[in-house]
Amino acid sequence: MRKTARFLMALMVALVLMLCFRSLAFTIYHVEGQGLSPLLTEGDRVLVNRWSYGLRVGSPLGYGRIMARPVKRGDIVAFENPRNTAQVLFCRCKAVPGDTISHQGKTLIVPGRSTCAKDDFYWMDAIGTGNTLDSRTLGFISERFIIGRAIHVVYSRDPAKPFWQGWRPDRTLLPL
Repeated sequence: MRKTARFLMALMVALVLMLCFRSLAFTIYHVEGQGLSPLLTEGDRVLVNRWSYGLRVGSPLGYGRIMARPVKRGDIVAFENPRNTAQVLFCRCKAVPGDTISHQGKTLIVPGRSTCAKDDFYWMDAIGTGNTLDSRTLGFISERFIIGRAIHVVYSRDPAKPFWQGWRPDRTLLPL
C-alpha cells in the first residue's frame, strides 16, 4: 500500500511539473495549411518557445508580459488568429513597429523606419501560396496574440495517409 501511495505521489508530481513546463516554457502546436510551405508543412508538430518574447500574462487589470522582448524581423512566430483565438497560425515577421510598409501586387516592400503601426503591432507574412491567413487578410497582429517563436519541428506526419504510414522521419527535430 505504501509503495502504491509513493508511486501515485511521484506520478502526480511529474504530471504537475509537465503541465507547468508545457504551459509556461514550451508548447507543441500542430501546423494546418501551407502558409509557410516548404519551411513548415501541414502535419508538422512545432515546438514553440513561450518565453522568447516574454511570458504572456492576463489579469482582470489587463494584458502584460513578464521579461518582455520585441519580436525581430524574420522570426517565425506562432500567434493566435485574432478572429478565432482557438486557431494558432505560423508566419514570418516582416515588419516591426515603426516600419513603413506598402503592398505592390504580391510583393511587400519595407523601405525604412517611419510610422506605420502602433507600438505593439507587427506585420506577419505567410510565404506559401493559396488561401493563407496572415496580415494581408488579418491586418496588423497585436503583441497580445503572439504566443512565441517557433524553434523546431519535433515530428511530422502526413495527414492524408493512415496513421502507420504517414510519418516523415526527414522532418524530425528539424531546426527552424
